[in-house]
Amino acid sequence: MPSSAVLTLDCRQRPGIVNAVTSFLYRHGCDITEHQQFDDAHSGRLFSRTAFGTVSGDIDVQALAADFAPTAREFGMDATFGGDRAPRVLVMVSKMGHCLNDLVFRWRSGSLGGDLVAVVSNHEDLRPMAEAAGLPFHHVPVTPTDKAGAERALLDLVSRYDADLVVLARYMQVLSDDLCRVLRGRAINIHHSFLPGFKGAKPYHQAFDRGVKLVGATAHYVTPDLDEGPIIEQEVIRIDHTHDPKALATVGRDAEALALSRAVRWHCQQRVLLNGHSTVVFR
Repeated sequence: MPSSAVLTLDCRQRPGIVNAVTSFLYRHGCDITEHQQFDDAHSGRLFSRTAFGTVSGDIDVQALAADFAPTAREFGMDATFGGDRAPRVLVMVSKMGHCLNDLVFRWRSGSLGGDLVAVVSNHEDLRPMAEAAGLPFHHVPVTPTDKAGAERALLDLVSRYDADLVVLARYMQVLSDDLCRVLRGRAINIHHSFLPGFKGAKPYHQAFDRGVKLVGATAHYVTPDLDEGPIIEQEVIRIDHTHDPKALATVGRDAEALALSRAVRWHCQQRVLLNGHSTVVFR
C-alpha cells in the first residue's frame, strides 16, 4: 500500500468543510503534509487539495474513500482519493517528436508524475524514438473514410493499457466530439499560442511577417470545442526582430514542451481541478 495519498474535492461553500476533512483524516491516523484551497467567489464553490501520509506508512486509499462517502454526501462534495498508483499515460503523436522526447526524459528522470505506457501515432515517423525508450508503439492510420475506426482502435488501446490520461503531444488530427466526451477530463492537448490569430499553414511564417514579439504555447483539456478546452498551463517566451521563421519555430517547440510537461505533471499529481470552462491549479 502507498505511504502517501491525496484528497481533492469541490463543493458549494459552507461552514465546516475544512474541519470535516481534517477531522476525518485525524481520526484515521493521517498526517496532513500539504493543504491548498481556493474559494471561488464567483461560483460560490470551494476547491481543495490535501496531501497526507501515515506514521505506519500504509494507506488503504479505497477504504478511506468508502469511509469518507457519508461526509462527501453531507456536504455535496465531488471528492476523489488518489495516490494508490502513478497515473498511466498514453501518448499520441504524429511526426513532430519534441514533446514526446521531453515527456520521455522527464518520465525516465522520475519527474513526470505518471508512467508512460505506450505511444500511438497516425504515422510511423516516431516509432524509433518510442521503441528506443522501451515504449510499445502502435501505428493507427487515420483516413477520411475510416476515422471512426481509428478512434475505436484508440479507445481499445486506452482500455488495453488501462490508461488514466491521454496526451496529444502534437497529434495532428482533430478528435470527434464523441471521443472528446468519452475522454473528458483525462485528455490533454498542446498548441502554439498563435491560435486563433494565425490559423492554417505556416503559422510561424505568418507571425514573422507580422513582427510578433511573444511566442507561446497552451496546454488544455480536450473538448469538442477545438483548442478551446479548459486551460491548464501556458508558457510565453519573448523574441525580437532577429528571429526568422525557423528560429520562431524552435522557440515555439521549447514553449510547447515546457507547457505540456507541466500540465501532465500537475494532472498526474492531482493538482488540477475542473471549474466549469476553467481550471483550478494548485501548483
